[in-house]
Amino acid sequence: MAEYRIDDLARAAGTTVRNVRVYQDRELLPPPRRQGRTAIYSDAHLVRLRLIINMLERGYAFAQIKEMITAWESGRSLGEVLGLEEAVGASWAEEAPRPVTVAELRKKFGKQFSPANIKRSIELGLLERRGRGFVAPSPQLLDAGAELVALGVPLSAVLDLAEQLQADIDHVAGALVEVVREHVLIRPVPGEDDVPYYSEVLQRLRPLVMSALNAAAARSAERVIPEVLGDRLVELLERTHRPDQVS
Repeated sequence: MAEYRIDDLARAAGTTVRNVRVYQDRELLPPPRRQGRTAIYSDAHLVRLRLIINMLERGYAFAQIKEMITAWESGRSLGEVLGLEEAVGASWAEEAPRPVTVAELRKKFGKQFSPANIKRSIELGLLERRGRGFVAPSPQLLDAGAELVALGVPLSAVLDLAEQLQADIDHVAGALVEVVREHVLIRPVPGEDDVPYYSEVLQRLRPLVMSALNAAAARSAERVIPEVLGDRLVELLERTHRPDQVS
């Protein structure tokens, strides 16, 4: 389970530290765990925060949100509520974020590690600032980008690709999850078992989505790579084996 300081929590939810404190003062957001003088928030807090933001965008007032959340929680144990919220907000990544120094990034990307590319990498969520260095939320994406640059692809083009790739994956993953929402989450749940039921659905959905995306990406690569590179390889072969022209 991920842990967040208040600024990390606000950034992950797309809001401000001030708003987080306001929601907490209004008793919409549960208090954080204290570690010395530091407030530590969990995935459950992130899910609750996103829920609050969603309801505010739909036009609900603070009092209405608090009333609805309280009514939903009534009759359920704290463990059930937190269990569902943590299941919703748990990270799907199979890799841990990795600290990276400025020196490491300059070694990977050379002169292309410019202020403009740094800014864009942060905006895309590929890097996060941590003191004098950075954290790569997905080291695999960072390494893939470095390998493309090593092959000769400009870093600006790699960042364009990362943005497009994320949008495409969001669309595909969203379509898969929408099928589950449409055919599974609207199904009537017998008795008072709705919280355990949805927790189980989420636990089963995570590996299903990852497996489907990985398998689809592998099959797509098998088709696309030969199609894209085939003509170029044929051209190279023809050039290599072309008989000398007789003058």
